[in-house]
Amino acid sequence: MVAVVASAMTVLGTAPTAIAGRDHAGTRTVHTAIERPLRTDRLRALYGSENRTMPTRQRVVALTFNAAWDVEGLDTVLRVLRRYHVPATFFLTGDFADRHPAAARAIAKAGYGIGNHSYSHPHFQALRPAQGAAEVLRADHAIRTATGTAPLPFFRFPYGETNPQQITEVNALGFADIEWTTDTNGYLAPKGRMTVRKVIQRAMDALRPGEIIGCTWAPTARTRSSALTPCHS
Repeated sequence: MVAVVASAMTVLGTAPTAIAGRDHAGTRTVHTAIERPLRTDRLRALYGSENRTMPTRQRVVALTFNAAWDVEGLDTVLRVLRRYHVPATFFLTGDFADRHPAAARAIAKAGYGIGNHSYSHPHFQALRPAQGAAEVLRADHAIRTATGTAPLPFFRFPYGETNPQQITEVNALGFADIEWTTDTNGYLAPKGRMTVRKVIQRAMDALRPGEIIGCTWAPTARTRSSALTPCHS
């Protein structure tokens, strides 16, 4: 059986890996590796492509969240991650960091990886190169200011819209493009006919070594906290 693992890009050597499973006695266990800084060669190996899976044969997945709008629901996300000792990576917009610095700091203080999701969440295909660069760098500054820490050198394009030229431009700024294998679409909430069961099924349907699960929480997506595994959207 594939052990479901939530990692903050640990295969790249950037954060602890938590492998959730059960031992022979049936007791749930979580094994965490030692945190290691990202090596330049590993980062550059990600350049030139939209990375929608982690480059690994290990039976691990990465749990990621996009944070661009409200903070409602974040406390629940953090509480459930903490309860199950699950690491994750949060891709923040700079606007989110500016409007909700306490939330950004809470994510960083909890030890989760933080990536860059642009400043204002625009469609990058409508931007000139200089405008795109400004979005990335302004977000980087806002995230650093709000969290007091340096974010990971990872960028996620808004809406998952990428093209080779824009990836090259982001790489030139020192960021690797990290997208997702599957988007759980939890942000659609019940009004969009999305349920907890469907969110989980979308994640499990894409299960493979190195899967990157993309989640976005929404204020209207209300559910019981016990149903928030593997992710809350």
